[in-house]
Amino acid sequence: MTIRVLIVDDQMMVREGFSVLLNAMDGIEVVGEAVDGRQAIAQVAALRPDVVLMDIRMPEMNGLEATREIVAADTDAKVLVLTTFDLDEYVYQALRAGASGFLLKDASARQLADGVRVVAAGEALLAPSVTKRLIVEFSKLAETPRPADPVEVGELTERETEVLVLIAQGLSNAEIADRLIVAESTIKTHVSRILVKLGLRDRTQAAVFAYETRLVTPA
Repeated sequence: MTIRVLIVDDQMMVREGFSVLLNAMDGIEVVGEAVDGRQAIAQVAALRPDVVLMDIRMPEMNGLEATREIVAADTDAKVLVLTTFDLDEYVYQALRAGASGFLLKDASARQLADGVRVVAAGEALLAPSVTKRLIVEFSKLAETPRPADPVEVGELTERETEVLVLIAQGLSNAEIADRLIVAESTIKTHVSRILVKLGLRDRTQAAVFAYETRLVTPA
């Protein structure tokens, strides 16, 4: 199944460069481009892309605001944030707003394509160890963390809470399965239930939730 991509960036050369790279990849098609957040929202509604490559700093409406509106619209589109700096404070805010991950603008063609595929599949964008490091750093930049809602967390079973903590610590499904001595398919089921119960979009959002509610604290 072809992954439909919308590229959002105010720089024409960036849009064209990413478009050429992605269209050359099997199973990926760039279906549109947008020059700012407001145009991105309209394009998402019209084109129904699977993944939105979203720049943060843009005129008219920035990527952070656009991400919030796209996620709030409850579309199936996954937002993949584009940034120049790997510890950009706006990236963490974008993750809180519902983005599924981020990618550096100097990523290689293969990294770009792999990132699109991973996000489209609903998984965390980066390798677990890297995701852990970045989310820990971003959590330090966040505003005062909200306490865990007993009712919200109480929806999870003891095992699901354990799995959520391990996700936030950067473990993959296979690593969690090894740690808990269960089948990987069992962990996948737990992850799916966690996302449904907490109303989260993917593993990245689950990790952010765990840090924000202090189920996991930065070391």
